[in-house]
Amino acid sequence: MKYILVTGGVISGIGKGIIASSIGTILKSCGLRVTAIKIDPYINIDAGTFSPYEHGEVFVLNDGGEVDLDLGNYERFLDISLYKDNNITTGKIYQHVINKERHGDYLGKTVQVVPHITDAVQEWVMNQAKVPVDDDRKEPQICVIELGGTIGDIEGMPFVEAFRQFQFKAKRENFCNIHVSLVPQPNATGEQKTKPTQNSVRALRGLGLSPDLIVCRSAKPIEMAVKEKISMFCHVEPEQVIFIHDVSSTYRVPILLEEQGIIKYFKQRLNLPIDDQPSDLLMKWKKMADRYERLLKVCSIALVGKYTKLSDCYASVFKALEHSALAINHKLDLMYIDSTELECSMEAENSVKYHQAWHKLCKADGILVPGGFGIRGTEGKLQAISWARTKKKPFLGVCLGMQLAVVEFARNCLNWKDANSTEFDPDTKNPVVIDMPEHNPGDMGGTMRLGKRRTVFKTQNSVLRKLYGDEMFVEERHRHRYEVNPELTHCFEEKGLKFVGHDTEGNRMEIIELENHPYFVGVQFHPEFSSRPMKPSPPYLGLLLAATGTLSAYLQRGCKLSPR
Repeated sequence: MKYILVTGGVISGIGKGIIASSIGTILKSCGLRVTAIKIDPYINIDAGTFSPYEHGEVFVLNDGGEVDLDLGNYERFLDISLYKDNNITTGKIYQHVINKERHGDYLGKTVQVVPHITDAVQEWVMNQAKVPVDDDRKEPQICVIELGGTIGDIEGMPFVEAFRQFQFKAKRENFCNIHVSLVPQPNATGEQKTKPTQNSVRALRGLGLSPDLIVCRSAKPIEMAVKEKISMFCHVEPEQVIFIHDVSSTYRVPILLEEQGIIKYFKQRLNLPIDDQPSDLLMKWKKMADRYERLLKVCSIALVGKYTKLSDCYASVFKALEHSALAINHKLDLMYIDSTELECSMEAENSVKYHQAWHKLCKADGILVPGGFGIRGTEGKLQAISWARTKKKPFLGVCLGMQLAVVEFARNCLNWKDANSTEFDPDTKNPVVIDMPEHNPGDMGGTMRLGKRRTVFKTQNSVLRKLYGDEMFVEERHRHRYEVNPELTHCFEEKGLKFVGHDTEGNRMEIIELENHPYFVGVQFHPEFSSRPMKPSPPYLGLLLAATGTLSAYLQRGCKLSPR
């Protein structure tokens, strides 16, 4: 097993996840089996109870793990399926060690950060690195490990110490450290500064790790003189300094790394049995990146949510839309709309914001209402759904978006004016969305209906079934605590809102479709989590096709995309 540790310096959010994913993609293109581990130094057991404004979206895995969004990057880039143990947190490690201490596994010894916590980290990494993540179920050959945060953070120190020890346990030819740093360029001088990178590498060396590659992030391409300066002051060869500037698409990052000789370096440094040249897989990435930059036609989608100030809050939704837009040769124009700004109360409070939000919604080619929790902004989402339904705008509702579509239909088509979800109004007389008692035991963390579950189509006459290739069932990832009330579904079906997909027992409503509408679809699951750059998610693809007016032609062709 070969281990590649990716650390970061200067600032967090520098792009370590994309760098780690791109390195994995390059090595996979050379015919190697690659897995990935993300280490988050926070004390939370997992990401499940975070607000999206803390660390971005909560990504859900097949096994129900609620994890950091970087695992979504790994899955999309490498086309693999990871597990909850591929996300290590301080909380998980300490819980594991404390449980062992309570069990008596340490034979009365004093339990300390060194060696017990550091040993637990190393043991966890070695065990998880062997777990198959590809469809062929073979053991991986390379494990890319991303250490979250920045070097010098107090909460990350036990992990840095663990890898300082681990580099000797694994042996030099099996362990490699990549340090991702920032090269800022102040507007006042326009000069690219290397001092932050020098200090960051010095701090890393002081903790016992020496970088084999220094990946320098910058806004603009870095000059050769800067590369030579970093090489000299950071005690590495010039070819060990890699530049990644801001690019129009993350698909371009593996190409930039490959162009700077990273395959040849890994082959020598880790003694890998590979050719110097990448395979067809990386050529596909290059073609995809080239095609992305040449797109001329634009499709605009309004994303109506309540976490719109930070794009990472809907990272997988954005990627799923982008994959679908690329598949139909369109550039995505994603307009984030804060759902509270669509509400009537906003018109009195701030009429400019109110009218700007409605202007965006009206000019969009399609409307998407993603998942979420809590009552804030729900009335605005209901307004957007009502607009999509009455104006026959293509609409996709995901999780809460589907539940609110049912609420909106009940209020405006069934005339149940107080229809609501018990999440927002426990005393409503028309509870069209109810909680699932078995998934609401009191604790918040890890208690929802989570992970990959089967949805069975109950009719042949379904747009989504055709988009999925006329399959009898689909398996997608879920994350919810509430569901559509199965006792009231017949009222909706009589008026044209069809529940075309159920769970395997036929009790839980999974997919809705509205009759006599270009595309009005709601899904209880989260299809964005399984979308891939070369395999777009069918519900999202359907939204983009409907928004560009090509859905009917696509279905008539037997769900085959027109030649590019």
